[in-house]
Amino acid sequence: MEQNEMKYFDFEICGVKRKLPYVKIKEGLALASFVCLSDTELIEAVAPELVKRLPPVDYLMTAEAKGMCLTYEMSRLMGMKEFIVARKSRKPYMQDPIGCTLTSVTTQAEQTLYLNGSDAEKIRGKRVALIDDVIATGESIRAIEELAKQAGAIVAAKAAILAELETARRSDVIFLKEHYVFRPDNEGNYEPIRTMEEYRKQIGAQ
Repeated sequence: MEQNEMKYFDFEICGVKRKLPYVKIKEGLALASFVCLSDTELIEAVAPELVKRLPPVDYLMTAEAKGMCLTYEMSRLMGMKEFIVARKSRKPYMQDPIGCTLTSVTTQAEQTLYLNGSDAEKIRGKRVALIDDVIATGESIRAIEELAKQAGAIVAAKAAILAELETARRSDVIFLKEHYVFRPDNEGNYEPIRTMEEYRKQIGAQ
């Protein structure tokens, strides 16, 4: 019974404390699950801090779905009338959509993001900040960046609440705190994986 007991990672950011459950995403790999999608208190705490760090931009752009609440709050604070969302499926209303495929560390599955042609027109030649909740391997933000560039936008910034692995050492990503991917052991302990080299080694070992 004790072996199956849920364990938590003690987490704090901008004065907000949370207990994040460890979630095994595949053999030998786990996350301390950070979900801000419905966390109003946390979003209201972190959004102003990210806004302070952004350079001047014309639009904010994110991917469906976990970054949407954050991007909404940031755009509201910045006095913007709208923000741009890349969708995870091609919707019937989309006209001349553009797409980009990625593999996410969270889902461990291949996904394609789509940008509506009308949204692509809005950001053509405009300065865009790409927003996500967590940037781990960088695949998701790379896909959003590719969509923005295909649309002719100028990517002025990439920003997230948390950065994992080597993203935390990148100079081109704005973030508030480093977070970790974990290696669980047979005793129920979780060891942080801090680099892409360790991560790839762990993935390859399974």
